[in-house]
Amino acid sequence: MLPSRGRFSPLLLPRNFDFPLAGFRALICLSFAICFFLSGCAKKSLSRSQRQIITEEITSAAQRATSRKSEIAIRPELSSSSHIPVEQIFVTLPDFSQVTPLRESFSTIARRHSLDLAESSSGGLVRFDFSFRGLLTHSVRVVIPLVARVPSSRPRSSRPSASSGPLLAIIVDDLGYDRAAADSLLALSFPLTISVIPHLPLSSEIAEEAYRRGDEVLLHLPMQSMGEIKQEGIELRPGMSASQVDEILSGMLETVPHAVGVNNHQGSRATSDPALMEALMPALRARNLFFIDSRTTAATVAYSTAERFGVRAASRKVFLDDVPSRAAILNQISLAASDAQRDGSAIAIGHPHPETIAALADSLPRLESLGFRLVFASDLVH
Repeated sequence: MLPSRGRFSPLLLPRNFDFPLAGFRALICLSFAICFFLSGCAKKSLSRSQRQIITEEITSAAQRATSRKSEIAIRPELSSSSHIPVEQIFVTLPDFSQVTPLRESFSTIARRHSLDLAESSSGGLVRFDFSFRGLLTHSVRVVIPLVARVPSSRPRSSRPSASSGPLLAIIVDDLGYDRAAADSLLALSFPLTISVIPHLPLSSEIAEEAYRRGDEVLLHLPMQSMGEIKQEGIELRPGMSASQVDEILSGMLETVPHAVGVNNHQGSRATSDPALMEALMPALRARNLFFIDSRTTAATVAYSTAERFGVRAASRKVFLDDVPSRAAILNQISLAASDAQRDGSAIAIGHPHPETIAALADSLPRLESLGFRLVFASDLVH
């Protein structure tokens, strides 16, 4: 007989249907497991509003730790393990003593939001990584400026004079590839000019960290070299129009914050092309950027073109690590020092090789003790 309408009707099973009790319990357990799994998936990542709240709490903690004297910058970047942007937060602290209260505040924030917190350090950089269920959400880079880490008995003037000792500027370029190399370089306790290749995964964060450390930042401007067979990547090439050069330069500068000048990356063909250099120099002048000619070819016209267009410029005197051995690099540093002593100033260019960093750490303090003044590249352009 059919059940009456509107009344609950139990499920009718055939008399010979056999459903063991153990099977029924297994079905219930499976249902609960599915619900738990789906619930976990729904909470696999933080919502946009939750991320924003955590960001605000982190920045507030940094301000409290320094009585609102810290400098803070936020640069969202995509994580390699997720399509969700990671909040990269850069905090400048006046001295190391403020790291402890900041660490305590970060631990409180992590517990409040059920986050994992990991800490690492290198030189004047302390890094705090916040993660939710294994996914990085916030990476806080706490930078202690060079002047706070190594007090100097001689204040740096805005424009050093060779009358107080030979001036030597060290440019280290090709930054942007290697995190470990950048950490080793930024841990050195003397001023450097850091030149960063654009459009690389680490370009922005290394430029930001170098700037906050107290170093000078340059754009290591990719240019076409001689004998190039396969053209790839973004670089300046002969035949480009002034508008193309300007557009490419703008895009590169967006990935290298705080750049005050440029030096060429490779470019033996590009820097020897008068038309291309005449297209580049007005774009640099409009942005008040100076140019350091790396002199990757004797046929370069970059420096002379910069002079004609009223762009502040200088040229490299010595390459430090064409031969990447410690002994050879130490000899090149001595050669740069001799040039500076003879001419009053010199610019040397090296790369973030372990041998180069070790040679700089050994020799530059000794040169300072002999009366040489380590300056930025901007101090030697004219």
